[in-house]
Amino acid sequence: MIPFLSLKDVTALHGTEINEAVNRVVNSGWYLQGEENKRFEENYASFIGSKYCIGCANGLDALIWIFRAYIEMGVMQPGDEVIVPANTYIATILAITENGLIPVLCEPKPNTLEIDDDLIENLITPKTKAITIVHLYGRIAYSEKIGEICKKYNLKLIEDNAQAHGCKFYDGRVTGSIGDAAGHSFYPGKNLGALGDGGAVTTDDQELAAAIRALSNYGSQIKYVFRYCGRNSRLDEIQAAVLNVKLKYLVEDNLHRKKAAHYYYDHINNPLITLPDLLLDDQNVYHLFPIMVSDGKRDELHDYLEKNGVGTVIHYPIAPHKQECYSKVDWKTPQLSLPITERIADEELSLPIGPTINFDDVKEIVELINTFK
Repeated sequence: MIPFLSLKDVTALHGTEINEAVNRVVNSGWYLQGEENKRFEENYASFIGSKYCIGCANGLDALIWIFRAYIEMGVMQPGDEVIVPANTYIATILAITENGLIPVLCEPKPNTLEIDDDLIENLITPKTKAITIVHLYGRIAYSEKIGEICKKYNLKLIEDNAQAHGCKFYDGRVTGSIGDAAGHSFYPGKNLGALGDGGAVTTDDQELAAAIRALSNYGSQIKYVFRYCGRNSRLDEIQAAVLNVKLKYLVEDNLHRKKAAHYYYDHINNPLITLPDLLLDDQNVYHLFPIMVSDGKRDELHDYLEKNGVGTVIHYPIAPHKQECYSKVDWKTPQLSLPITERIADEELSLPIGPTINFDDVKEIVELINTFK
């Protein structure tokens, strides 16, 4: 079997240091809001290029706290609109609706799979307060045009950086430091993954950072004094210690992913398969390697690869606006015509890729794909 991603192998890659870090925390007797969190927040903020990093329970909470903090600060209010890519994982949109804000869905570009910056301006109304971009699959979603639109209309730019740890814009800025605030996920399968759930917010806004830290700690900035009606959403010491170990190797691990991805780009040759545009190396950290399978053959290719011992995953088979939980939502997107998003949901298949993938396995996967009819 060639697994889609072996988390056991990923952990073993730096297993000795991870075990030492976990044991250090266990033996310390201090498991929340201690030195491990402080150290990771400082290290990750430095890596991203942001002034502040606030650890929290998971990536969804990270996004929820950004919007909630802006509401508490009076920057937004329930009923305001947030433009967001239609083809994202549902968590991005859940964070918006959780705060009583209205998601306005924007189609992606079919050749990049990222939000189409040519469509954004037509979706702006007097109620629009923010644009959320998602660096989906590990690919850069930001463009100078998006930055100009935010300045022109005084909109907040929020990054969903759950899938793009270490990705860069062409000017060297790291995703997570480009917008006004960014949410990060450290789910185990991410490029920077914990041994459980974990997340963080990065920002240069001191007021926003203070509000998010309080909101994720029951709403408290001073012990037993509660400024907000918050929740318990904290990154624990063990996860922070593990992330500190893995952060040291993130660039190296991403490079391994890139080498596998380039082999895919150079050698996949099947008329049924379309690959998204090849970006400059720093603009894609290949959290996933998505391919588009035409002629309704996606599920057949998935089954064919499974029968030949290759694990694949569909990201994501049902678009957010088609999910039952949003069946009664009055989406603001005109006529809710999202053919590109729906085509991606019908055609996308993710191939194995990761920091431990064997290049002989990559070669075998390519050979199987090229002989598929």
